Amino acid sequence: MSLGRKLDPKPIHGALSVVELVDEFFFAYNAARLREATLLFADKCTEADVTVGVTLSGALTPTGLGTAAIVPLMEAGFIDWIVSTGANLYHDLHRSLGFSLYQTSPFVDDVELREEGIIRIYDIVFDQEVLLKSDAFVRKVLEGPEFQGRLSTAEVHYHLGKYVRAIETRRNSPVRSVLGAAYELGVPIYTSSPGDSTLGMNVAALRLAGMDIGFDPEADVNETTAIVYGAKHSGGRSAVVIFGGGSPKNFILQTEPQIQEIMGIDEKGHDYFIQITDARPDTGGLSGATPAEAVTWGKVDPEQLPDTVVCYTDSTIAMPIMAAYALAKRSPRPLKRLYDQREALLQVLADSYRANRPVDPDELLEDGYTGGVVSR
Repeated sequence: MSLGRKLDPKPIHGALSVVELVDEFFFAYNAARLREATLLFADKCTEADVTVGVTLSGALTPTGLGTAAIVPLMEAGFIDWIVSTGANLYHDLHRSLGFSLYQTSPFVDDVELREEGIIRIYDIVFDQEVLLKSDAFVRKVLEGPEFQGRLSTAEVHYHLGKYVRAIETRRNSPVRSVLGAAYELGVPIYTSSPGDSTLGMNVAALRLAGMDIGFDPEADVNETTAIVYGAKHSGGRSAVVIFGGGSPKNFILQTEPQIQEIMGIDEKGHDYFIQITDARPDTGGLSGATPAEAVTWGKVDPEQLPDTVVCYTDSTIAMPIMAAYALAKRSPRPLKRLYDQREALLQVLADSYRANRPVDPDELLEDGYTGGVVSR
């Protein structure tokens, strides 16, 4: 039996790079898991034939990680598509619109903050006017003709990103929002629960006011599934990098059960799985579910379990380290521009679905299977 890597520590010096820090000083426990996740992302997920999907949950963009880490990874071609909470996309707009967020102590008087019109996200604060003015911008944009009708969330975010990027350019802003960069780079962004954010709340208000505007969740399911199937069908591989958990985690992983269980197409699961989380598996929640458990659902290829890593740490610690390491070690990849390929990918998926229809449902209805629910 191999004893593994010898732990051979040496003194840390002042000129330490991120690459040397990860390679030589993340020895054990979750530091070692972070090293494994970082190496898996940089060495394997960034290979040319791998399609990389990233999920974002928790308040990541208010910290500044959108501009600082996510956008550079998108520009380098290391992120091909995203599933994010709507809140991360909404709060990422503030700086692009010229508003400021500030770092503070988490141990403040929240009643006093409320009286002063200050909003708090743990140790980040900003004026309530930031929300009101951001809402006004979003509502004005959503009144445009391109938003009318039922759209996939990728379409909504693409059109919104066009306006955000125009403002950033006009202001000559050093800030690049995730939405603005995604518009330019052709990176589709989906929100699994679009109503659960201020963006969704503004869409709902405009709908109530009589506008023909709304989300198409079925389109989201089909488009995300088509992205994964397109990657695998063409002989490539699929990687999922999960920051946090929750609904975005399930939405990116359910693409494989959609292919296998619902559409009856032969597939094995995602090839690479990285999750940064603080959730425990023993409470039964999805955010803590391990890649081994995901194998039972067909979400992860069982043959690829060695290429799965779960690191129990804060995403705001892991993301900058993983981004800096990958950008230092790997050359940029050509952009896949998956947003532009949505229709073609959907056609490939539809053709395979028609050729591999699941078992005839009538076979499942024999011998009283439905308990009399279905009458014939």
